[in-house]
Amino acid sequence: MPGKIAIVDYGVGNLKSVSNALRYIGLESVITADQGELERAGGVILPGVGAFPDAADRLRQSGLDRAVLEQGQKKPVLGICLGMQLLLERGEEVRPCAGLGAVRGTCRRIPTARKLPHIGWNSLTFPNESPLFRGLEEGEYVYFVHTFSAQDTGPEHVIAETDYGVGIAAAVQCGNFFGCQFHPEKSGETGLRILRNFGELSR
Repeated sequence: MPGKIAIVDYGVGNLKSVSNALRYIGLESVITADQGELERAGGVILPGVGAFPDAADRLRQSGLDRAVLEQGQKKPVLGICLGMQLLLERGEEVRPCAGLGAVRGTCRRIPTARKLPHIGWNSLTFPNESPLFRGLEEGEYVYFVHTFSAQDTGPEHVIAETDYGVGIAAAVQCGNFFGCQFHPEKSGETGLRILRNFGELSR
């Protein structure tokens, strides 16, 4: 059976929508800022909505930055939207700021001529195989809301891509660290399948 999933509460994020999606598919979760809960969990989700430097500061002030990195050495960690961006080495939104450094890359404004933010449904391709997307076919649609994206990421770490006038790293993986730029909790059956897959990894 999948273990309980800890949703990191660092004052930035759509925590309830993630926990509601997990409950809907029968996965137990807890919204927490307690490092002991993270230790006991089978997997960790780092959500996020807002600006990169504010979120990074909150993580560091709470000590949850170190806790998330420590947990990722022994169990799966999934960053969603801003949570994925925070897994990168650096962000350039508002001001230059260090990220967690779990995945190579920098969070920068999407270099597209199209309107930003990028809001809506886009299809995925899978340049590298990952258990996060087990059972999904290329062309599946997921829901995005973002202006910034992971750039300068090693191609071996990009497990899903989408197109918005330019290619965008839609999901990344480095060891136990996974990141989705889109919102699986808002992406219908495709997103629920991704969360189920994450649950299967969280034992």
